[in-house]
Amino acid sequence: MAITEFDTSLPSIRQVQNLIKQAATVEFKLLTGDFITGRILWQDPNSVCVVDENSRQITISKPAIAYFLAKG
Repeated sequence: MAITEFDTSLPSIRQVQNLIKQAATVEFKLLTGDFITGRILWQDPNSVCVVDENSRQITISKPAIAYFLAKG
Protein backbone atom coordinates (compact mmCIF):
# COMPACT_ATOMS: atom_id res chain seq x y z
CA MET A 1 0.00 0.00 0.00
CA ALA A 2 1.40 3.40 -0.99
CA ILE A 3 1.86 6.09 1.60
CA THR A 4 -0.16 9.16 0.70
CA GLU A 5 1.14 11.75 3.17
CA PHE A 6 4.66 13.07 3.64
CA ASP A 7 5.04 13.33 7.41
CA THR A 8 8.02 15.58 8.10
CA SER A 9 7.65 15.02 11.83
CA LEU A 10 9.08 11.49 11.42
CA PRO A 11 12.77 11.23 12.33
CA SER A 12 13.56 9.10 9.27
CA ILE A 13 12.13 11.74 6.92
CA ARG A 14 14.10 14.49 8.68
CA GLN A 15 17.29 12.38 8.55
CA VAL A 16 16.99 11.90 4.79
CA GLN A 17 16.23 15.61 4.30
CA ASN A 18 19.41 16.48 6.24
CA LEU A 19 21.45 14.09 4.08
CA ILE A 20 20.02 15.80 0.97
CA LYS A 21 20.98 19.25 2.31
CA GLN A 22 24.49 18.05 3.19
CA ALA A 23 24.91 16.37 -0.24
CA ALA A 24 26.29 13.44 1.74
CA THR A 25 27.30 10.19 0.08
CA VAL A 26 24.97 7.45 1.29
CA GLU A 27 25.12 3.67 0.94
CA PHE A 28 21.82 1.81 0.63
CA LYS A 29 21.55 -1.92 1.13
CA LEU A 30 18.48 -3.33 -0.58
CA LEU A 31 16.52 -6.37 0.51
CA THR A 32 17.89 -8.11 -2.60
CA GLY A 33 21.39 -7.80 -1.10
CA ASP A 34 22.45 -5.18 -3.67
CA PHE A 35 24.21 -1.98 -2.61
CA ILE A 36 23.67 1.45 -4.14
CA THR A 37 25.99 4.33 -3.25
CA GLY A 38 25.48 7.97 -4.14
CA ARG A 39 23.89 11.25 -3.14
CA ILE A 40 20.17 11.47 -2.42
CA LEU A 41 18.51 13.96 -4.77
CA TRP A 42 14.96 13.78 -3.43
CA GLN A 43 12.47 11.70 -1.52
CA ASP A 44 8.73 11.35 -1.61
CA PRO A 45 6.47 9.17 0.54
CA ASN A 46 7.24 6.08 -1.55
CA SER A 47 10.72 6.48 -3.04
CA VAL A 48 14.15 8.07 -2.87
CA CYS A 49 16.24 9.10 -5.87
CA VAL A 50 20.00 8.59 -5.72
CA VAL A 51 22.60 9.84 -8.19
CA ASP A 52 25.65 7.56 -8.43
CA GLU A 53 29.27 8.37 -9.38
CA ASN A 54 28.36 7.96 -13.08
CA SER A 55 25.61 10.61 -12.76
CA ARG A 56 22.91 7.96 -13.18
CA GLN A 57 19.70 8.67 -11.29
CA ILE A 58 18.33 5.60 -9.54
CA THR A 59 14.87 5.65 -7.97
CA ILE A 60 14.55 3.23 -5.06
CA SER A 61 11.26 2.12 -3.59
CA LYS A 62 11.41 2.69 0.18
CA PRO A 63 10.06 -0.80 1.01
CA ALA A 64 13.04 -2.26 -0.93
CA ILE A 65 15.57 -0.65 1.46
CA ALA A 66 17.04 -2.84 4.20
CA TYR A 67 19.10 0.05 5.62
CA PHE A 68 21.15 3.08 4.63
CA LEU A 69 24.12 4.86 6.14
CA ALA A 70 26.08 8.02 5.47
CA LYS A 71 29.59 7.38 4.16
CA GLY A 72 32.63 9.26 5.37
